[in-house]
Amino acid sequence: MTENFRAILVTKEGDGKQAPQRAQLTTITIDDLMAGDVVVAVEYSTVNYKDGLVLSGTSPIIRRFPMIPGIDLAGTVESSENDNFKAGDRVLVNGWGLGEGHYGGFAQRARVKADWLIKVPEALTTSQAMAIGTAGYTAMLCILELERHGLSSDDGPVLVTGAAGGVGSVAIALLARLGFRVIASTGRMSEADYLKSLGASEIIERSELSEKGRPLDKQRWAGAVDSVGSMTLANVLARTRYGGVVAACGLAGGSDLPTTVMPFILRNVTLAGVDSVMAPKQKREQAWRRLARDLDLNKLAALSRTIGLEDTFDAAKDILAGKIRGRTIVDVNA
Repeated sequence: MTENFRAILVTKEGDGKQAPQRAQLTTITIDDLMAGDVVVAVEYSTVNYKDGLVLSGTSPIIRRFPMIPGIDLAGTVESSENDNFKAGDRVLVNGWGLGEGHYGGFAQRARVKADWLIKVPEALTTSQAMAIGTAGYTAMLCILELERHGLSSDDGPVLVTGAAGGVGSVAIALLARLGFRVIASTGRMSEADYLKSLGASEIIERSELSEKGRPLDKQRWAGAVDSVGSMTLANVLARTRYGGVVAACGLAGGSDLPTTVMPFILRNVTLAGVDSVMAPKQKREQAWRRLARDLDLNKLAALSRTIGLEDTFDAAKDILAGKIRGRTIVDVNA
């Protein structure tokens, strides 16, 4: 008899793009999973902004129905048809359409392609790997871009926008550990002590960057990690020092970019785009090696909390409302 296991399943009630979606906690079997050559006994997933959009049905993230959400997961290989992985290996996966076009991490089992998997670094537990998760991995990709363009701690401070969120929290902890002076931008000034505990030296109010500013403004930072986009990113670019670099990885504030060419042609500023979904495996492995080496695990614990699978629905609402700070781990077996 095939064993049942728990999963959150999103279905569409009717045909057409406007048909309502329904997300519910249910049970499925291994036979219900999508194609892949490795079966993972999932231990942890996380709640990300994209998961909030999926569970709320407010954005057309899902490309096929039904769908198990959860854009990342970590666990242990249960069975493998690929020589690179064997039963008992600790693995993680994020991106590659997980939770959008392929069943994701909000289930106790997942079947995925071996090419998508990364082995969990020895220095990390599967829980810590998901405390980092997609957000922390994206933060590391941003820092790799800053470094690739030659930015060092001697060049000046680095700004982090959306600072109390997942990407922002991990970026602050990493940058501080690497010796940078970090300026944190947040709409929740009540989180100032939390951000300083992660390593931020200065906290600025989000409104300072969210209102329309000048095409070129006073030079304040040598680099930035931006997960907000829109007017915030435009103002970040306008205040970046000559020769600086801005790594852009998100659009929480909007997908538009109301800026001019002036920061680029008058101050030689570089805008580096960062994609975490389709990044090649070599870059992923480099990012996870650096995370295992450079991230303070005590700070990681301080910026994380763990919930059960049934609590994911409320967490999804909270992340869209801007009520969640740091990282939210989902223990799919709790």
